[in-house]
Amino acid sequence: MTDEQRLIEKLQRIEALFAGAATPGERDAAAQARDRIRARLREQQQTDPPMEFAFKLRDRWSHKLLIALLRRYQIRPYRYRGQRYTTIMARVPKRFVNEVLWPEFDELNRTLASFLSEVTDRVIAEGIDSDTAEVEVAPEQIPQGTCGSLGFEQG
Repeated sequence: MTDEQRLIEKLQRIEALFAGAATPGERDAAAQARDRIRARLREQQQTDPPMEFAFKLRDRWSHKLLIALLRRYQIRPYRYRGQRYTTIMARVPKRFVNEVLWPEFDELNRTLASFLSEVTDRVIAEGIDSDTAEVEVAPEQIPQGTCGSLGFEQG
């Protein structure tokens, strides 16, 4: 089994956990878990009307993950003209966001970020340089204007 297949299985187990899967058979059935969460969302929409949320994400991977999760639960993601690419708007019951959507997103995002970090480290170590240690911390800062820049922030 490849690393990617293991990751997909782990993501499906996370979804089953948030769907309230009670049996091993349910945990293995991603479609059943998705249906349970959609049913929970429909129930909550009856007592807790959807409100507009603005999700502001830091990176492209989190952005793609949240869009996929919203679409999985048949929630339409959008953004307004002029909003940043990393902002995602959605109309969702607050209770669903607090109890299901955001905790599930957070767990999935941590799992995915960990996997991507491991893959990045491995590819860099094998393809560029095996020293993947963090940069050293310099004892003092260089005076401003004495270092070059390639369009990045100067220290």
